[in-house]
Amino acid sequence: MDLSTLLTWLIPLPPLLSFFLIILFTHHDKRLSHTVALGAIGLSLLFSWTVVFRALGTVHFAEHPIAASVAWLPTGDSALRMGVAADPLTVVMLFFVPLACFLIILYSVGYSNYGQPRDERDVAGSPPHHGVEPMYSRFFAFLSLFAGAMLLLTVADNLLLLFFGWEIMGLCSYLLIGFWYGRNYEDAAQITPRAAAVKAFITTRLADVLMLIGIAYLYSQAGTLNFREIFFSEEIMNHLLHTPSVIGGLAAVHLIGLLIFAGTVGKSAQFPLHVWLPDAMEGPTPVSAMIHAAAMVSAGVYMIVRMFPLLSAGAGAHGGSPTMTVMAFIGAFTALFAATIAVAQNDVKRVLAYSTISQLGYMVAALGIGAYVAAAFHLMTHAFFKALLFMGSGSVIHGVEHGIHHTHEKLDPQDMLNMGGLAKRMPITFWTFLIGGFALSGFPFITAGFWSKDEILADAFAHGHWWVFVVLLLAAFLTAFYTMRQIALTFLGYPRSKSAAHAHESTWTMTLPLVVLAFFALFAGFVGVHSDFPLLGELLGSNPFEHFVVGTLPHHLAGIEFDWTPVLLSVVAGLGGLGCGWLLYGRRPLASGQSDPLVASLGPIHEMLSGKYFLDELYDFALVRPAKWVSEVVAFRWIDRALIDGTLHAIAGAAMRVGAGARWFDKWGINYPPDRLGDGVKASGNSFRVIQTGRVQDYLLITLSAVIAVGGVFFLVLR
Repeated sequence: MDLSTLLTWLIPLPPLLSFFLIILFTHHDKRLSHTVALGAIGLSLLFSWTVVFRALGTVHFAEHPIAASVAWLPTGDSALRMGVAADPLTVVMLFFVPLACFLIILYSVGYSNYGQPRDERDVAGSPPHHGVEPMYSRFFAFLSLFAGAMLLLTVADNLLLLFFGWEIMGLCSYLLIGFWYGRNYEDAAQITPRAAAVKAFITTRLADVLMLIGIAYLYSQAGTLNFREIFFSEEIMNHLLHTPSVIGGLAAVHLIGLLIFAGTVGKSAQFPLHVWLPDAMEGPTPVSAMIHAAAMVSAGVYMIVRMFPLLSAGAGAHGGSPTMTVMAFIGAFTALFAATIAVAQNDVKRVLAYSTISQLGYMVAALGIGAYVAAAFHLMTHAFFKALLFMGSGSVIHGVEHGIHHTHEKLDPQDMLNMGGLAKRMPITFWTFLIGGFALSGFPFITAGFWSKDEILADAFAHGHWWVFVVLLLAAFLTAFYTMRQIALTFLGYPRSKSAAHAHESTWTMTLPLVVLAFFALFAGFVGVHSDFPLLGELLGSNPFEHFVVGTLPHHLAGIEFDWTPVLLSVVAGLGGLGCGWLLYGRRPLASGQSDPLVASLGPIHEMLSGKYFLDELYDFALVRPAKWVSEVVAFRWIDRALIDGTLHAIAGAAMRVGAGARWFDKWGINYPPDRLGDGVKASGNSFRVIQTGRVQDYLLITLSAVIAVGGVFFLVLR
């Protein structure tokens, strides 16, 4: 076993061991706990980047990727094998996933107020105010498990091991979204962290059940779950393509693809299962960054990027299979749908949550139209700038919370209408957030987000997917608009609350990760510039990202010719959205007490957007309440209490009556005659016991009397 293979095996191990070490041994020592967590993810980062740079230096790495497996579970004449693999797509993931996880865990040290005294108001299950997090060690243990699960999923060489990491992340999302389980709100309509955790867990489990059915169906048809064994086998792929499924008109490969894609719809919060992700913002901000950038929702897109040869089976060069058509529709619709909602949100983290849903829609739509490389490229760049934005928002919230500690104001520290003027008070956070916001908006030519988003738009334009192109272009415009709105409301103008006026810059453990991520948000996109782009394409090496990642596929994927039209339209959409946001919010920043100008401009439409199209209420009415009614009335009252308990109670009553009859018969029919006989014997014994005096004279007298009596009888008889 060479070094790269050994390190690939070891990559997920340190953070997984870190979880157990912290939970079992170091949980009483805060410093030791975060040191163990940082050291573990640092080792994984070291192992990952060693594999990455060795792979980049290997000629024809795509033809000879890292692969190793061991027999795991006997299945008939063979054994199901579990192993690790690292091909070009894995290498891309190993570049940014452990780095983002490391920076998030480092950021969490400052976010959790390490080194601060315990706030008397801090109790277990409640968020910290200005003191240290009450469950500090537990938080780092859960983050370690989260990171380890994502790395396990990344290096898995088969779909079943990927699913193991997938489900561990589902558990971690539940534990971390509901981490502040004791938090309550005066507004009963606002969801609590514990309710948000349950919502996330149940929603994603619904999708995971379908995904698991797809995995089982795939194994029944292919006889293996190993990626390369399936994708690079013409026999297996042809069998899947030409075998009819249980649903008429669909081949087995298409039904399997739809079932597996359902897992992504849940995990990556695509419509209609997107509702859990905005509520997941009830967890601590590092959790939000982990979910949105390094793990969880990124895993959903990574999974369908990994499964692309299967999902695209039977399609032409770009689109054509039922699975890809569904993906293109859901992805494009979700991208625009979520962007419209983000326009009307005031919570600084919820804006970013809907932004994530929208950007993931971009990636799903890209895969739906066959833009494999563009989807993988956007997955990487999005991780950098979205982690930056979430941690920047956490820094802002942290600053406002410290202001609340000084002013004792009662306000929501996450509401952007309570902020303003933070650019001067938190300069590092401002400039890094600005870079991340511009990358999200696709600010042309200098941000990573522009290059990756432009690749998706260019691919849609080049292959005639006009409706996808138009929808994603509209989403790009709205993305730039709400990003500028967020920047202006948060950082520009004057403070709209005393707490914002008392905010200050965060500690270095929070700002250093922001600076590192800002660097990648600016420059990571240059590795994927189109080879024909004037000057830059040739200068930067003719799109090294595409040439490297495309080797993951078993077949050649034709590129697209450079065209200025989608580039210029993308520039117009990005700058147009930023410009409209600046004119409405940046040129004349809102003053304290001033209402959002969009409320008056959009009227009832704004109410619908701020209410998230009332889908939560619709789901509550159509699904949650009926489910509760069925569980409480049908299942509990009718089936459990009336039918099951009633039947059991009737049987028990009949048995009691039979037992009572048996008892009566036993008492009077069986026990009574012997009891009476015994009583008679006892009575006669009591009668004759008087002759037992214990004196010899009495016995002699009785004997003499008996002799005389017997003699008298004989005398009378003889006479």
